[in-house]
Amino acid sequence: MSWSLVTNEWRLKLLAFGLGILMLGAVAFSQNPPTTGSKTVPLSYTVPPNIVLVNPPVKTDVTYSGLADVIKRVDASNLIATVDATRALPGSAVRLNVTARSLIPGVQVQNPSPIAVTVDTFQTVALRVQVNARAAPGWSIDPTKTLATCPGAPNQNPCTVHFSGPVSWETGLRAVATLPGLAIGKQDSLNQPLQLQTPNGNLDLSVRTVPTFVVDVTTADIHVEAVAGTTSASVPLVDSPPSHPQPPGYRVTAITITPLLVTISGDPTVLLRVRNIALPPVDLSNSTSDATFPVTITYPNGVSGSVANATVKYSISRNPNVTPSP
Repeated sequence: MSWSLVTNEWRLKLLAFGLGILMLGAVAFSQNPPTTGSKTVPLSYTVPPNIVLVNPPVKTDVTYSGLADVIKRVDASNLIATVDATRALPGSAVRLNVTARSLIPGVQVQNPSPIAVTVDTFQTVALRVQVNARAAPGWSIDPTKTLATCPGAPNQNPCTVHFSGPVSWETGLRAVATLPGLAIGKQDSLNQPLQLQTPNGNLDLSVRTVPTFVVDVTTADIHVEAVAGTTSASVPLVDSPPSHPQPPGYRVTAITITPLLVTISGDPTVLLRVRNIALPPVDLSNSTSDATFPVTITYPNGVSGSVANATVKYSISRNPNVTPSP
């Protein structure tokens, strides 16, 4: 046997071994190929104590890849998606990055697209609970004897609520407890739910925030006292002196007001002080004959009336003892 023959056999054997390894790898690769997938996973947030995120996304889609036998173990419990808002500043559409990772070795994860959220200042405000009550017909609520107290703290009058949340929600914010039904005499109503109200209506408490907004008191005890009395009366309308009188040489001979009487309603203690309602003054400086003016009736605070407008007719004629100016 020559040395060249031994050398050639060794090379052939090495080639055969290499081909065997490649074929084995190809078979294994075909049975366990690289795979990609996507899962919807919850978003978690890191937020500093001085800001709050308003209605941020709850979930995001995470794309991942790896060998098939590893990928089949991936689910929403071992994929993590987080948002770091520790350096965010207040704004209406603040861009925040999302970081994703897998708890399973061998799984590569692609970071989702950034999100845009509203960032607001987190602040606590104290709100004195206001009572909303309506009196029965023929009764009037005494505001000095109407109050709300906090359950468990009867000496706290009025009850005070602390609301912690977005500062933009706190402009004009009120805490209101409503007396069920109509008030007659003395009434106590316990554990009435509180409503947070803005100038535009009730605060929408379904909006999600991170951290969650907090209200430390949710109910109040209400005490209301109503007194019997007249809630309506008829009073006359009277004219006011003109803002500018009629021209020289002319005089007002009669004043006619329509309607002459109006019905007013409101707190009996206020109605007792209303003897008549003065109409706004009119300008007669250009009136040399009869003139009729429509005017708006201005009712006193706490009083409403049956009509909104009236007319005042001035009968004007020449003064026989004075020569009118040219």
